[in-house]
Amino acid sequence: MRKAGTLLSVYLAYMLEYRAELFLWALAGALPLILLGVWTEAARGGEFPLSPGEFARYFLMVFLVRQATVVWVVWEFERDVVEGRLSFRLLRPLDPFFDHLAAHTAERLARLPFVVLLTLLFFALFPEARFLPEPGAFLLGLGLTVLAFLLRYTMQYTTALLTFWTERATSVEEVFFLLYLFLSGTIAPLEVFPEPLKSLALLTPFPYLVYLPAALLAGQEVALFPGLWIMLLWGVGFLLLSRLLWRLGLRRYSGQGA
Repeated sequence: MRKAGTLLSVYLAYMLEYRAELFLWALAGALPLILLGVWTEAARGGEFPLSPGEFARYFLMVFLVRQATVVWVVWEFERDVVEGRLSFRLLRPLDPFFDHLAAHTAERLARLPFVVLLTLLFFALFPEARFLPEPGAFLLGLGLTVLAFLLRYTMQYTTALLTFWTERATSVEEVFFLLYLFLSGTIAPLEVFPEPLKSLALLTPFPYLVYLPAALLAGQEVALFPGLWIMLLWGVGFLLLSRLLWRLGLRRYSGQGA
């Protein structure tokens, strides 16, 4: 706990030095708020499983969930390996997995004020998005958001470890990002998907990164099980794979670029 507290305080101070950049990062995740207006207007003139107000609340929650679960570790780790900086991290009695995790957690705390301001702004622009969530569903949604962040972090960290074999692990992550964008519920809630595509998507980890916590936070009725078990299964699978790739990758690492 002492090490965790020290890491968080150091990285929080580091992140606060780049407040303007954090605001731009928060704005960069505003795609759900754009889609909020698109789907809200579409629901007013067509037959959809969600009402305009439900669409508005859902995409607002998607915005908040994505702000809490954004991950960039693959770019950091790739640069560490290519430039030989991983050698210095290996001298510390701390797995880089936890070092990068602390940086991501501190960034969430530093980003929070900007996210709150943007949320209040869009509450003003879209009054139909205002609602009072049920306490139980809200707390469950927050818990699932934390799990979604850990799952996405573990998935991307596993991809980052491919840098030991290829210097462009980010290219693999870009393929995963396309799947994430379309299957996670970021572009559209799963309720509007054709049934075969929805069933297929629910077997992948992507809907549990955005759709499940966002739908719960928005007050929609969703099936928590077996979704939670699938989410945990993918998380354990990627964690075990990352440990295997880490051990195998260290045997190949030669500090190139150092």
